[in-house]
Amino acid sequence: METVYIGLGSNLAEPGQQLRSALSAMEQIPSTELLGYSSFYRSAPIGPGDQPDYINAVAALKTALSPLALLEQLQSIELSHGRERSIRWGARTLDLDILLFGQSQIDEPRLQVPHPRMAERNFVLLPLSELAPAMELPGLGTLPALLQGCPDNRLEKV
Repeated sequence: METVYIGLGSNLAEPGQQLRSALSAMEQIPSTELLGYSSFYRSAPIGPGDQPDYINAVAALKTALSPLALLEQLQSIELSHGRERSIRWGARTLDLDILLFGQSQIDEPRLQVPHPRMAERNFVLLPLSELAPAMELPGLGTLPALLQGCPDNRLEKV
């Protein structure tokens, strides 16, 4: 069993409810246990500026699934929530990203872990720090050091 951290984000169709529903759906993933999740945070969008703010959180899971099998489960949850992959960094009903998968470093066409841009995103690092405050991120450094060097994106707990 591996401990896995999942980034959740939504800025369409009642984002807070989208995240709560996604957390419930993650509890149904086979061979997987939801250990907990962070507070919800409101953040400014990255990408096209004509979109609403995001609601973000991080969830901790324990899973016996392989990284790609878990990715398929998460993408199925996204689809069931109306996710469309049309515009990069565009508005979305639900985004579920595997941030960390144990201490694994994965570089495959469909999956990169640690998530390649997580060190630049306070809306990922701050919620993650609620769950694992002193964590060492594989190949990236400690969470406190990453938070200190992270660009300041407007972020507020909701």
